[in-house]
Amino acid sequence: MKHIRSLDEFPRGRTYLTVGSFDGVHRGHQGLLSALAQAAHQAGAQSAVVTFFPHPVAVLRGLSQPYYLTSPEERARLMGECGIDVVLTLPFTRELAALSAREFVTLLREKAGMESLWVGYDFALGRNREGNVPALQRLGEELGFTVHVLPPVALEDIPVSSSLIRAALEQGDVVSAARMLGRPYTIEGAVVHGDARGRTLNIPTINISFWAEQRLPAFGVYACRVEVEGLVLDAVANIGIRPTFANPNGEVRLEAHLLDFSGDLYDRTVRLQFVAFLRPERRFESVEALVAQIQQDIQHAREVLTHAA
Repeated sequence: MKHIRSLDEFPRGRTYLTVGSFDGVHRGHQGLLSALAQAAHQAGAQSAVVTFFPHPVAVLRGLSQPYYLTSPEERARLMGECGIDVVLTLPFTRELAALSAREFVTLLREKAGMESLWVGYDFALGRNREGNVPALQRLGEELGFTVHVLPPVALEDIPVSSSLIRAALEQGDVVSAARMLGRPYTIEGAVVHGDARGRTLNIPTINISFWAEQRLPAFGVYACRVEVEGLVLDAVANIGIRPTFANPNGEVRLEAHLLDFSGDLYDRTVRLQFVAFLRPERRFESVEALVAQIQQDIQHAREVLTHAA
C-alpha cells in the first residue's frame, strides 16, 4: 500500500477508487474497500481511496473534544489490509470544501485516472454535498467513469457508523465498539516515564502516551491486551485523572499493568487493545483501599481475558 498526500503523487494507471473520511475503518468501510479492491484487481486496475485530514467536520464546524478513531497513518494501514493499493490523504481546507462536485470528480478523473467510483448508498461530495449518487451518475456518463453503489452494512438492523462507535466509547462500551469495528478498539503510543507510583504500590504500570486528538473510551478500568514487538500480553488498564492522588492540572493518563510480565518497555511503541470495561474510575479513601481494589481488578481482568476471543 502506498500512502501519499497530493494528487500530483498519484501513480499513473487505471483506477477504481472511493472517497470519504473512513474514520475507524469499521466493518461497513471494510466491506466497501474489500469489494472495491477485488473488483479493481480483477479488472487489472489499481484500487485507491481518497480521504482527508483534518476531518471535514473539524474544519467546517469545529471540534470541542478529541474526535478521531484512527490516526491518518493507522487508517491508511487498515485500508491496506483490505487490499487497497493507494491511499491519498488530502489536507481538508475550506478551499477544497468550496469545489463543486463537477470540479472535484474532474480532478479525480484527470489526476488519478478514475475509471470507477465506488460509494455508499447515502454518499455525497462537493460543495453543499451537491454530488449525491444521481448527480454523480450523470457526471460519470458525461466524463467517462462508472458509479458503483453499495448498500449499508448493518448489525441487528442498525447501520454501522463511526458516530455510533464514538457513542459506544463514550459509554465505555468497548465490546459494542469492537463488534462494529471488526476488531478491538486500539490506542497506540510510546511508553513514557510517569511518577513511578505503581512500583511503590508493588503494582508496576506502563504509562502510554497517546494522540491528543484520538477519542478515548470513558474513564475507568479495562481488561486489555497489549501488543509490543510481536508479543501480545494480557493487561488491566486505567484511563482517567487518578482522583485518589493529587492531580491539580487534571491531566488524563493511560496506564496499564501487564499481567505476568516484568521488564523495561520505556520508549517502546505499544498498541493497547480494549477488551472489556471493568468499572468506572473513582476516588478511594486510602492507598490501601486502592491497592485492594486493583488486586480485584487484576483478578477480574484475568477471568475476562481467559474467556475472550
